[in-house]
Amino acid sequence: EVRLVESGGGLVQAGGSLRLSCAASGFTFDGYAIRWFRQASGKEREGVSCITMNNGNTFYTKSVKGRFTISGDDAKTTVFLQMNNLKPEDTAVYYCTVLHGYLCPNDLNYDYWGQGIQVTVSS
Repeated sequence: EVRLVESGGGLVQAGGSLRLSCAASGFTFDGYAIRWFRQASGKEREGVSCITMNNGNTFYTKSVKGRFTISGDDAKTTVFLQMNNLKPEDTAVYYCTVLHGYLCPNDLNYDYWGQGIQVTVSS
C-alpha cells in the first residue's frame, strides 16, 4: 500500500522553528516530485515548497523563501521541511504530496497525499 506519513507539527511561538517529515511507505521517492501544500482556515490550499528527487531542484513560494528549507534523505524515503522564523500567517494544515515525474506543477493534481498535520504559530 502506498502511504505518506507526516509528522513534526505542533504549536510554536513566532520566531520559532519546526521540522516536518514526510515518510514514504510502500515505495520510495525516487523518480518523484514532492510538494508541501498548506491550507489555513478559511483560505485556499497553497503550494509551499517542492523538491524533484531526480536532480534535487527545490522551489519555494515567495512568502517562505529564506525561512523554509526542503530536503530529502539519502535513502529517498523521507522528505523534510525545515521551517525557521515561523510567523502566525504560517498557521495551517500542511500536506505532503508526491507526483511521479520530474516537475513541480503549481496545482493540486498530485498522485498521493499525506494525512495533513497542523502547524500553529502564536504571536
